[in-house]
Amino acid sequence: MATASPNLLARLAGVFFLLTIIGGIIAQAFISERLINFADAAATANNILANKGLFQIGFTIYLIEMACQVTTAMLLYRLLQPVNRSVALLMLLFEFTGIVIKTFARVFYITPMYLLDGRITFPGMEAGQIQSIALLLLKVNDYGAATALAFFGFSTLLGGYLVFRSTYLPRWLGVVGMIAGLGWLTFIYPPLGYTVFMFAALFGLAAAIAKIFWLIVFGVDEDKFRAVEAIQAETRL
Repeated sequence: MATASPNLLARLAGVFFLLTIIGGIIAQAFISERLINFADAAATANNILANKGLFQIGFTIYLIEMACQVTTAMLLYRLLQPVNRSVALLMLLFEFTGIVIKTFARVFYITPMYLLDGRITFPGMEAGQIQSIALLLLKVNDYGAATALAFFGFSTLLGGYLVFRSTYLPRWLGVVGMIAGLGWLTFIYPPLGYTVFMFAALFGLAAAIAKIFWLIVFGVDEDKFRAVEAIQAETRL
């Protein structure tokens, strides 16, 4: 079936991509990093108990972020599948794998609050031990999110390739996307990923902003999109 409005797809993908980025920044930079100190279990426990409402809001924003990322993934798949349906499907599967891992990791983010406020009890354990377990769970959440980045690296790399080959989106956008994907792929080996994280994150954010801006403001070249889509339809016959 021919796409009814490729520019609507592009702009919706840009909007939901933007919401994903904003949600992640708010939850991570302004809530999680404000309350969690991985070097001090007691301080982290006190911060969470003193700001339970804020901590729960962070969890909610994380879930909204993942919902927006699922939507973005589906829209980008639909936008890029005329270039190469198999590669686009592989891109989507890698993205969904990362989303599942990251969403599951968020269970380890919220559990420490219930552990620290006594809703989950461990008879015979001292407060310091419970605080250490809570911090361990938060570290598992952090490592889970880092693991997801490796799969996002694969999907971003493939997405950049599809953009580069598309003709209806600028090639330079595909190039920066592939470079950003390589940056996230460093998390295949976590010690390397954490070492270069700041560089990968800054470049990845810049690439994401460029892509969001282009999708929302310029969309796609609809004539070229229709031509690519027609070629794909002919190859299926």
